[in-house]
Amino acid sequence: MGPLNDLGCLPATQDVAWVRVTEGTAAGSARRVAGQLAERLGFPATRVAEVEIAVTEIGTNLHKHARDGAMLVRSIRAATESAVEIVAIDSGPGMADPTWSVRDGESTAGSLGIGLGAIGRLADAHRISSRIGRGTVLTARFHPRRGALTEISDDQPAGLTRPMTGEHVCGDAYAVRYAPDRLTMLLCDGSGHGPLAATAAQIAIRVFCGQSFATPDQAVRVLHEAMRGSRGGAVAVADLHLAAGKAVFAGLGNVSAAVVADGQKRSMVSLPGIAGHQSRTIRAFEYPLPAGANVIMHSDGLSERWTVGGADGVHLTDNALVNAATLLGVAGTRTDDASVVVANVPAGTR
Repeated sequence: MGPLNDLGCLPATQDVAWVRVTEGTAAGSARRVAGQLAERLGFPATRVAEVEIAVTEIGTNLHKHARDGAMLVRSIRAATESAVEIVAIDSGPGMADPTWSVRDGESTAGSLGIGLGAIGRLADAHRISSRIGRGTVLTARFHPRRGALTEISDDQPAGLTRPMTGEHVCGDAYAVRYAPDRLTMLLCDGSGHGPLAATAAQIAIRVFCGQSFATPDQAVRVLHEAMRGSRGGAVAVADLHLAAGKAVFAGLGNVSAAVVADGQKRSMVSLPGIAGHQSRTIRAFEYPLPAGANVIMHSDGLSERWTVGGADGVHLTDNALVNAATLLGVAGTRTDDASVVVANVPAGTR
């Protein structure tokens, strides 16, 4: 990976709990999880209450207006601060104009719309993305003190993990390392599911964030050796050279990866094998990385058949977390652990 800053894999996220909004009590469950997380992160009591109000608003509207809604409560930890983040995904009828729908007093039946102006007032950052017939994604981030300066940026790569139905821990994990004009992304899908899969994935994260590697294929080789004795899994590393306009990728096992640019999806090659157990060949491949591109990696808990644009395709935005949530909503399955990590290459990179 070359020289990296002292922050390594910071900011780091932890997906604390997914709450499926199938009944009216779900909003209260999400509120309690978010409030307890904010307290653990040292939020003052007034800010904890504001987080709880916002989460209740999101959950209530999901229950009233959406189909198959779910909320994720998670933490973000940077070098000197932490934040609470909420991600809401639904497969409802969507909204033609999300910006209009979040105004106070405005509502669109069958959407997240009514009352969401409160989210904009209480959150330090929020995004909403929606398409008619394709559902809605909403994200909101809360810092301990509203409006304070922050190390956590909307421009950073973002990912999501979700355990399969019936499991409490996800066997997938991801991490991102930062350097000037360079990002290096890891995704690991621990074999199977449950705690043993999660342990294998965390070995990969710990080694990736704790060592330096010259190239992605070297990183995969080191991860392959480090995961011996564990359940093992699929691993992939993408090294994004932003100024040079290239992505170098190495994968072992069933991880899907693609560069999306100019409305086209170009898949990257991951070779057969199981990190920690078997590998015939580990090698890296290089791909063009135009300004404004998206680099996406995901486990087989998401179908790789998603497309870009058009009536049925994914419409990507300039926000990596919204894009990750959109992909999880469109292509994710609940019969397997799911993970996705996205980096948006700034349009003005070169």
